Amino acid sequence: MALNPDCVGHETAELVHSYDENGVILYALGCGAKREELDFLYEGLGPKVLPTYAVVPTFQVVGALLNVVDGNLLGVVHGAQGIRLHKPFTPRAELKTVGKVAAIYDLKRMAQAIFTSETRDADGDLVCETEWSILYRFDGGFDGERPPKSPKARPPEREPDFVVEEATSPEQALLYRLNGDRNPLHADPAIGKQAGFDGPILHGLCTYGYMGRAILHQACGGDPNRFRGFNAQFRKPVFPGETIITEGWGEDGKVIVRASTKERPEEYVVANSWADID
Repeated sequence: MALNPDCVGHETAELVHSYDENGVILYALGCGAKREELDFLYEGLGPKVLPTYAVVPTFQVVGALLNVVDGNLLGVVHGAQGIRLHKPFTPRAELKTVGKVAAIYDLKRMAQAIFTSETRDADGDLVCETEWSILYRFDGGFDGERPPKSPKARPPEREPDFVVEEATSPEQALLYRLNGDRNPLHADPAIGKQAGFDGPILHGLCTYGYMGRAILHQACGGDPNRFRGFNAQFRKPVFPGETIITEGWGEDGKVIVRASTKERPEEYVVANSWADID
């Protein structure tokens, strides 16, 4: 199907996401949580909920928006992700999310769609907002509007305040996809090759979750209440089994972060990224 730039402004119906302890524990495991983070993995201690869980209630909404935008889904990749937290997640809840096609831009060779969402709890309180940048690698050149310049978050010229190295498993994408992102690009070797990769790639949001955990523990003392937002730009894919290296710098009330892999240290897989913390 051809890309539909006329759908800008379209909003979804209010879509419900119900979850319990099993869901948030599965998410934490999908993002690499270890036994020493037991308060995120064991219901006897809560469990606490990783702030980046904010993306999970929107999976169904983003799927609905992708159907509205159309385009060649084989060429779809995640360009950037932002979340803003207004209330901490409880261990179990019923949440309602509304999503919107906020913009569609022509990058000439590619196209970019911006999706936004608001998620509210049973009391109607705003829990989180998200912004998704979705790249359509095969759908540019429709004489559309060019995107505005994105904010820049460059690390200062000094050693990082923290460096966290964590290996993913060869099965990491197969585990993470159980949270609701069932894109076969992350499971099927044949689809991965059709999309131009050597095989399945890790979800950008899985890398995002690994980085979010590093920020949470290194800059927030493990307290989800201090984690207010996280914006990240995906530059290169991570392959399941690679080791993610997250570097962070406290700067002007933010934590500037970037990530590479131990296997490809010369290139950044996530850059131009920052978190807001209390």
